[in-house]
Amino acid sequence: MSSMQNQFTIHFWGVRGSIPSPGPHTVRYGGNTPCVEMRVGGKRLIFDGGTGLRVLGQSLFSHMPLEAYMFFTHSHWDHIQGFPFFLPAFIKGNCFHIYGAMAPNGATIQQRLNDQMLHPNFPVPLQIMGAQLKFYNLEMGDSVELGDVRLETGLLNHPGEAMGYRVNWRGYSAAYITDTEHYPDRLDETVVRLAHNADVLIYDATYTDEEYHSPKSSKVGWGHSTWQEAIKVAKAANVKQLVIFHHDPLHDDDFLDMVGEQAVKLFPNTLLAREGITLEIVPPSVSVTEDLQEAKVTA
Repeated sequence: MSSMQNQFTIHFWGVRGSIPSPGPHTVRYGGNTPCVEMRVGGKRLIFDGGTGLRVLGQSLFSHMPLEAYMFFTHSHWDHIQGFPFFLPAFIKGNCFHIYGAMAPNGATIQQRLNDQMLHPNFPVPLQIMGAQLKFYNLEMGDSVELGDVRLETGLLNHPGEAMGYRVNWRGYSAAYITDTEHYPDRLDETVVRLAHNADVLIYDATYTDEEYHSPKSSKVGWGHSTWQEAIKVAKAANVKQLVIFHHDPLHDDDFLDMVGEQAVKLFPNTLLAREGITLEIVPPSVSVTEDLQEAKVTA
């Protein structure tokens, strides 16, 4: 078995929420919007298509022709705006399986990706893409079987709805739960279920509790959570590694450093997502029969 077939790794290409925020004060954590790649059991899974997807696409040129599976949480702009700039999708011989839930108005993920590339919003239509694009409509709670890789889904608490994912492979698991707002009086049962005993939980922690409850600029109802709530979920779900994700564009590197320092005091296996880092649940050089106690982080 090749190392690619034997690994479960997570690669962060875009970790910022709402809008790209490049500049001198966001260099360490990055300014690209959400895109996370998982290489699991020989398959390449891509979660969301924010501006980080463009950077991922550049890295894939040496791996073509390629087949990959793309999973969208929802179609708010920061999660799809990199798709028109994903160059491997323009190259014949590549194949992308694209999954997403139906929008509340009935629009499919294909329709929504297509619509953002229509005039006058974009000069090149989706139909110009030369790769084979196969679209699949999901309903909340559906499972997806990709050989021995199994994905579970669930409804997240977000305006216009969003879908959370859990990836399972040979006893290992990672949960991708972004663009969700916690409830004031209880933990979200769907979130806890998707995260239960996960090796890695990637969670939307856009705000701090102070920002979320600010009397001057409350974020209640905006569809995002806090790092303090992320820790509550991580503890309740018994996850091994918590990754704070979907950073607010106003949070510069120094502010995120401070969040990280505070979070680690409450949940030691916490890290803040940064562009370019890799989490190795099962490193390419390690047999899946070995007992890995926690994910290894590499830059």
